Amino acid sequence: MPNEILWLIFAVANFSMLLVFYRLFGRTGLFVWIGFSTVLANMQVLKLVELFGLVATLGNIMYGTVFLATDILNEKYGKKEARKAVWFGFSSLIAASIIMQFVVAFIPHADDMAHPHLAAIFELLPQVAVGSLAAYVISQLLDVQIYAFFKTVFHRPGQLWMRNTFSTAISQFVDTLIFCTIAFWGWYSFGVWLEIFITTYIIKFIVSVIDTPFIYIARWLKPKD
Repeated sequence: MPNEILWLIFAVANFSMLLVFYRLFGRTGLFVWIGFSTVLANMQVLKLVELFGLVATLGNIMYGTVFLATDILNEKYGKKEARKAVWFGFSSLIAASIIMQFVVAFIPHADDMAHPHLAAIFELLPQVAVGSLAAYVISQLLDVQIYAFFKTVFHRPGQLWMRNTFSTAISQFVDTLIFCTIAFWGWYSFGVWLEIFITTYIIKFIVSVIDTPFIYIARWLKPKD
């Protein structure tokens, strides 16, 4: 199956599972989703694939679900709950990173087969780790603020797609700029860095468009909370 087809199926599956969590567990389900998807996105980002002729990471879809989840919280429960969810995701990422540093620090048994793989995934490159954390907290808090602003500007029910897409597109741009600058500046020539930045943002923007039908579904769902 071509990567592009699989990627689209993967996107629909991720956003659909997010709605299932919301339907079954309400806002608690969104908080839980944000917590583990923030961690998983930072693991998936290590895998590079080619999509639509561009080099991309798999983490963009799962990371995009975090923006959708905070937008749903903002839309239905208000800015305060959305901001709390951002810090919940940030704390989950910090805690998981610290815990896994202890795990990879243990000297493995001679028969162990997992350590090299765990170390490859969880040993932190300080520059990348700082870039990831800074990009997450700044862009997510910005998304919450921008979405709340657009709720006052584009307040009609039919304008939901505008406040969702515009807020995510802006905050994802900031997220990409911060991460690429901190994580990759000085590693590559400016031309290569610019290509990484542009292609990363294009993929993230496509994800933000794909999530639009799902926020409409979420608006009409009656969660069990």
